[in-house]
Amino acid sequence: MSDEWPQVSFEDRMSTVEFRVHERAHIVVDGAKCADCSTRACVVACPANLFVPTSDGGIVFNYEQCFECGTCYMVCNEEGAISWSYPEGGFGVVFRRT
Repeated sequence: MSDEWPQVSFEDRMSTVEFRVHERAHIVVDGAKCADCSTRACVVACPANLFVPTSDGGIVFNYEQCFECGTCYMVCNEEGAISWSYPEGGFGVVFRRT
């Protein structure tokens, strides 16, 4: 018997995730503060690739498929650029066991 985990494709992993999207974003990004950022750490670090640089130097965040891991908040070096809170009860990411 092998001690290794079976390989699972990204698509198969994502099929076990449900996003209950609330109309109010639980993460708000201040694009103006992002314009002074030199690292763009949120773009690189977000495991769901939800941060998109804009042509004017800002950042757009698409919260609808957020894993709520908090990585963006932890790596951001511009104070106040990211406001993060948990989604209201009953909303957010739901991980299902298969």
